[in-house]
Amino acid sequence: MSTKRDNLKRVIVDFKKLTPEILSLLVEKYPDGYDDENIITFKNANNEIVEAVEVTTNDTKYLVKVSTKLQVTMENYDEDDYEDFDDDDPEAVQDPEMGEEDPEMGEEMEVE
Repeated sequence: MSTKRDNLKRVIVDFKKLTPEILSLLVEKYPDGYDDENIITFKNANNEIVEAVEVTTNDTKYLVKVSTKLQVTMENYDEDDYEDFDDDDPEAVQDPEMGEEDPEMGEEMEVE
């Protein structure tokens, strides 16, 4: 027997496309952050391995790519930071301050 959940639209979300709504869902589902047990690994259309965490709305299953930026943004989440933005505005979620070294870039950044 098929359920409504089987017919959900599936969307892969990169940090650059993260909206306040999806970020809020992530923080609600993973209030202490996510760990290896929560990460889903799959191959995308380009046959690249992708690691993501899942959140679901009534009609959509979001697979949000894991990254250091996502982890830091979730840790520092404050819904008041997004009150002036629409829930679906990908410009609202900004890159976090990563400190002296950005692990995703693999190089040191200048700190003023």
